[in-house]
Amino acid sequence: MKRSRFSDEQIVRILQEAQTGQLTVSETCRKHGLSEPTYYIWKRKFQGMETDDVRRLRELERENAILKKLLAERDLEVDAVRSLLRKNGWSLPCESRGRNS
Repeated sequence: MKRSRFSDEQIVRILQEAQTGQLTVSETCRKHGLSEPTYYIWKRKFQGMETDDVRRLRELERENAILKKLLAERDLEVDAVRSLLRKNGWSLPCESRGRNS
């Protein structure tokens, strides 16, 4: 995915500048060299946020990505152990209980 030339903090400052009402949205976009559709996409994503909120959001997204990766790795390990046990002719206790219910 293409990375924006503006950081999240810069985006929030541009949105706050446009919300003050000193310049119109089109003038603000022209001043910073971006299109109006981009402005409205940013507004939908960052509306009402402060720079501290954006930093926290980025931190949470990073943490979420790490947790998703750990979960995927654990699932692969569980599948590998299950297939090994099945190959050796063993059944897992939780599988036999779940099918009779």
